[in-house]
Amino acid sequence: METLYELVVPLHLLGMAALVGGWLVSLRTDVINTVMVWGARIQLLSGLALVGLAEMADLYAVDHLKIGIKLVIALIVAGLAEVAASKERRGDEAQSMRNAAGGLAVLDVLVASLWNIF
Repeated sequence: METLYELVVPLHLLGMAALVGGWLVSLRTDVINTVMVWGARIQLLSGLALVGLAEMADLYAVDHLKIGIKLVIALIVAGLAEVAASKERRGDEAQSMRNAAGGLAVLDVLVASLWNIF
């Protein structure tokens, strides 16, 4: 289980890079990047897998409050990215949704990295 956990961690980080990087690219192009949508999907699924693996194998003590907050943010990010991509495929403007998804993705990274400081 620990090996599988260690293999999913880089996938989770790549999803974060795709999500935030896709958002930064979309700031210049003014259109949502499909990389951003796939990054949100990967983040959500790999995050759930990491928590499940950590709980199953008792690898790490899981802070359920932190995971709950991160899950809510990740669900909102994925939803905003999906809806923004759908709207932009139809030709509608979705800049505010795209930027909200990107900003919340950065917030999710900050929650993950700075949680233990407070």
